[in-house]
Amino acid sequence: MKVLVINCGSSSVKYQLMDMDKEEVMAKGNYEKIGQNGSFLTHKVGGEKYKFEKDAKNHDEAIKLVLEQLTDKEHGVISSLDEINAIGHRIVHGGEKFTESVIIDDEVIKGIEDAIKFAPLHNPAHLQGIRACQKELPGKPNVAVFDTAFHQTMPKEHYLYPIPYEYYEKYGVRKYGAHGTSHKYVAHRIAELLGKPIEDLKIINCHIGQGASLCAIQNGKCTDTSMGLTPLGGIAMGSRSGDLDPSVVTYIMEQENLTPQEMNTILNKKSGLLALSGISVDNRDLEEAMEKGDERAAFALKEYHYIIAQYIARYAAAMNGVDVITFTAGVGERGPITREDVCSYLGFMGVELDKELNNVKAVEREISTPNSKVKVWIVPTDEELMIARETVALAK
Repeated sequence: MKVLVINCGSSSVKYQLMDMDKEEVMAKGNYEKIGQNGSFLTHKVGGEKYKFEKDAKNHDEAIKLVLEQLTDKEHGVISSLDEINAIGHRIVHGGEKFTESVIIDDEVIKGIEDAIKFAPLHNPAHLQGIRACQKELPGKPNVAVFDTAFHQTMPKEHYLYPIPYEYYEKYGVRKYGAHGTSHKYVAHRIAELLGKPIEDLKIINCHIGQGASLCAIQNGKCTDTSMGLTPLGGIAMGSRSGDLDPSVVTYIMEQENLTPQEMNTILNKKSGLLALSGISVDNRDLEEAMEKGDERAAFALKEYHYIIAQYIARYAAAMNGVDVITFTAGVGERGPITREDVCSYLGFMGVELDKELNNVKAVEREISTPNSKVKVWIVPTDEELMIARETVALAK
């Protein structure tokens, strides 16, 4: 069975065509700057990369060109679009309506539209991608895989905010979380690696990249997660503030006479590591600056790692223990300095890191010592594979 995985951003389309009989990627790529001058597609097949500079006014045009490359005689991987059996779509926000992946119909589209208020940049783009696939691949099943669905198992006392209850009833203000597809993949993968039923494990997964979230997973289900109503909550990130004293926001707005939108821009695009360091959103740039003696870069990273460690401790308390801590995503997989510094705070939990084993990037391995009471692993995430698996299960 061949599944096309589509991930539409506000001005991009990432895709993978996967042969699910072997769980292998046949082709993948990214169409960037959609709706802008200089749109281009990067298409990869078998280690070869092809670049096509062609303006795409919208996601419909972009997806049409993607499909043309998949069937191209020179660098395509299928002879006809009929070989594509189903399409899986990554959807950032499903609100409370969706607790699992679903076959897309008019009711599902309405639910995604209703959740636009929580993901105004992402959900409209997802809908464009769905409609484009319905147009270009008529009759093929489309499946929505929600980043928020995995977190719908949180108990009410973990997802409600201590503000007037009417705001939850009227506007759906609560914790929803994000990166659920990644958290779910890593949880199942680590259970497989440890040779234990997922129901017997207490897992804390650290999905750390430009956007970052932690998730407490008990009995295979999310019991708590760090991101909140939107992907702004939780730990500090590349350019996002993460959790703050709420009065910080109102105070700055009053002092600077800022609109809500202006304050939102500051919190999402001008905060986090970028604000603390004054250098960059990228950990690698900060680590390089730190090595050269930059004090702001050093304390920015120190604060960042401290906040992550705090959340790990919080989630160990939430589950009354933890069996394994997993690191994934860009920084989690490729950041030995981050992993070591975070774990340095967790000695009271019996965490003991093997520095030599930890000195790797993007390798699936255990990095704790045999004496460590809590296992620590690097587990590279594969959200596309998780989406494809969910798609196969429903399309069949």
